[in-house]
Amino acid sequence: MIFSSNAKLREPVLQRARGIGRVATKNVAGRTRLDTLFQEGCGKIRLPNTHSSSLEAVLINTAGGITGGDRLDWQADVSEGGHLVLTTQACERSYRSTGDFATVSTRLEVAAGAHLDWLPQETILFAGSKLDRVLEANLADGATLTAIESVILGRDAMGEDAADALLHDRWRIRRNGRLLHAEATRLEADPAERNALSLLSGNRAFATILHIAPDADVAEQTCMRLRTRFDPAGAIAASANGERLVIRAMAPTGLALRRLIVPVLLQLSGAGTLPRLWHL
Repeated sequence: MIFSSNAKLREPVLQRARGIGRVATKNVAGRTRLDTLFQEGCGKIRLPNTHSSSLEAVLINTAGGITGGDRLDWQADVSEGGHLVLTTQACERSYRSTGDFATVSTRLEVAAGAHLDWLPQETILFAGSKLDRVLEANLADGATLTAIESVILGRDAMGEDAADALLHDRWRIRRNGRLLHAEATRLEADPAERNALSLLSGNRAFATILHIAPDADVAEQTCMRLRTRFDPAGAIAASANGERLVIRAMAPTGLALRRLIVPVLLQLSGAGTLPRLWHL
């Protein structure tokens, strides 16, 4: 390749990971089964055998993590009266970025009377990482949802705190197009975010669990039941507003966080248990 004497050298174009995974269900003889499956790039989906009438799908990023400029798009559609459990093969790792944000987008459609468990394992933010994440769900009449997103700042064993990691996380949950729940979480590498008593208070792991119940009465009853089972020494709390129940928890380590949230997920999951990968 020949350049003229006044030509400017271009910045090198780095290879970026792209992944797409979509799954849809159907009902067969009272059991939820696979209807359609699409996967592309580093986004893969596996369907382990279970002893439940629900369908379990494992989302896999074969790139081994994400960094600036990478993009993952997940989509799931649950048929009427069905039950789908979505989880991840392992903790997602967001590595140092030299420029752009990594992007993870999840879109969920839950038909009438169906239930979806969105149960990804923790996302670990490494030093210098930049992650932009979006979760959108639309529920039909009578549909229910249990969703969690949990974050660990750095690796526990290495004593990391990922003080300069950036996170933009947005949730939009609707029923028949009507907005039920909206929130945005932002970490901007401000020490106050990590240390302020009203924010992380020095903790390095945190999680939000959202449960959409059939109606407000069920949400309130579930909230009261969960509160009686919370560890009184743990930083975990729940609130119910209408048909939505929100639980927030934080802990100094990822292991301590799991001890707080696993009992909650066992109560809220449609199957009454967690995917096997959560126990490995």
